[in-house]
Amino acid sequence: MHLKYGCPYWGSDHYAPKEFISKVVDAGYDGVELFLQPPDKLTHDFLDEIESIKIQHPDFFFIALQLTFPVKESVDAYISKMEKSLIALAELNPLFINSHTGKDYYSFDENCKVIEAAMNIGVKTGVRILHETHRGRFSFHAATLLPYLKMFPEMELVGDFSHFCTVSESMLQDQQEILQQIIPHVSHIHARVGFEQGPQVNDPAAPEWQSHLNQFMGWWQQIIDYKKSQQKETFTISPEFGPAPYLPVEPFTQKPLSNQWENNYFMLNKLKETFS
Repeated sequence: MHLKYGCPYWGSDHYAPKEFISKVVDAGYDGVELFLQPPDKLTHDFLDEIESIKIQHPDFFFIALQLTFPVKESVDAYISKMEKSLIALAELNPLFINSHTGKDYYSFDENCKVIEAAMNIGVKTGVRILHETHRGRFSFHAATLLPYLKMFPEMELVGDFSHFCTVSESMLQDQQEILQQIIPHVSHIHARVGFEQGPQVNDPAAPEWQSHLNQFMGWWQQIIDYKKSQQKETFTISPEFGPAPYLPVEPFTQKPLSNQWENNYFMLNKLKETFS
């Protein structure tokens, strides 16, 4: 199975598309993850640069992020907004769409209505829609995710287990059987190391986080092993350490405790070294 690595634009939006993609390719990534809101100029410029880079790197990919910001709205209003976003993103022909789907306070039936609407868009457009395991969404908690997977057994996930750790205030020592039911649904990994009190350690290379890094590497290995057992030809992973304030900062000065780009670059090389 061939592993391909994506780089998030999140935190690097001070770079123009051409600069960012050039930096990504030079660093050894195979693609990018982008939050786009077509038909704006940024979307147009990124699509132009992606087509250009494909001349030399034909397998270069991009993943589109679907994200609606929190406002007080009915479920039907949320679905209407989400559908418009998914349709617009699907027209860009991404490798797939990573959707931040539903809300943690919607009822099970309400979130099922949201998920069904998203899946219908995927069928109509032919673009795969994956749902990220994330705080604030229907997928915020490992155990409460299971009924959704039972309702929608075909569901594909973007696996970011750091959120499960934060919500459960643990390293999921007592939830391994639950994770085993989630792992078969994970079709893309967000490789960020979280801990009991937050979704992102301050520096994944620091020795004090070695045991946490090892735990996450073990989960990712299980996901990759499962995909290999299913004869998947390719699988994508994105190191996804974020910028401040996701990245912890010093009080008063607000100086980040580490460098976001370097954190992701460390993670990229760690993943390649381990899973090659």
